[in-house]
Amino acid sequence: MKRIILPAFLASTLIFTACKDQKKDDQTQTETEESQTKTSWQKPDKDAKTYAELSIRKGDDWKPEKFGGGEFMNVDSLQLPEGHSDHAYYIRYEGPGWENSQVGFRFYLDWRNAIDIWGKKEDTIVLPYVGQENYEDYHHDSGWGQDILKAGKSVGLGGYGRYMNDSVAHFRNVGSTIASVENSEKKSSVFIDYDDWVTGEDSIDLDATFSIYPEGRFSKIDLKPSAEIEGLTTGIVKFEDIPLTEKKSEDGKWGYIATYGTQTLVSDEDQLGMAIFYKTSEVEKIKEGPHDHLLIFKPTSNTVSYYILAAWEQEKNGLASEEEFVQSLDEHLNTLQENGKLN
Repeated sequence: MKRIILPAFLASTLIFTACKDQKKDDQTQTETEESQTKTSWQKPDKDAKTYAELSIRKGDDWKPEKFGGGEFMNVDSLQLPEGHSDHAYYIRYEGPGWENSQVGFRFYLDWRNAIDIWGKKEDTIVLPYVGQENYEDYHHDSGWGQDILKAGKSVGLGGYGRYMNDSVAHFRNVGSTIASVENSEKKSSVFIDYDDWVTGEDSIDLDATFSIYPEGRFSKIDLKPSAEIEGLTTGIVKFEDIPLTEKKSEDGKWGYIATYGTQTLVSDEDQLGMAIFYKTSEVEKIKEGPHDHLLIFKPTSNTVSYYILAAWEQEKNGLASEEEFVQSLDEHLNTLQENGKLN
């Protein structure tokens, strides 16, 4: 279902023409702009267990060029402006972010369409304060943690695209992309709606939802294509000398792929575990791509769902070894077999 949303970057251009004179018109417009800025975002409650946000540069003069300064403001929704690409410095930390007390993720809201990981040392909500003063400070160690995954040309952890011609087609050709966020007591969510995503000779719409819950190192992802296409895929970024682990539940209905090792930006010794849990009935095959370990879904116009999980060794009260990581994965697999969900 398409979400009818007013693009946030257009909100400040609304003009009320029913005013009697220009002075009153200007005053009304100013009041409207201030109201939009104040009401479009609420600071998370100090006791919030989950949080999702989307933050853009202030002003309505965005141009398709790199930008190195300015202030940011949080918005509920955003339609990507024409010409927007990677490293444009228009969106704070390049896309929406979502977190709970244990882990956080960020999404590259551009052609790359990859998911990155926030390694958290604090068990509180931190994203409202990330990247505010120095746009790229989140790439470096700080008291709360940092951005820890180097996605490169991959889909990161759980990003998506279309596997074709022996590689993954990302989102270079899209008619329209709208992103929005929602926060509630039980979960926080990010919604991405794509109209006219073109790959090869096919064009489809795609709705994506990322959800995070108060407990757990995982996020649920739902993908809803408007039509069946071959090759819809997700995966985990590959690193040299780090093997892929695969396992299925006893009843064969669920499985996971996972990696563990020195695969972060932090240091050559820093350990990270990544995993994707999936329904075996929805997956056609597991395949090695140029940059990713891939799960390729069967063609469908129904929603496909999977969970991504990240466990960083520096997380507060985190998993300290590969053995603990694998034990945690197996516990999650048992939960999926018993309950059909993690949340």
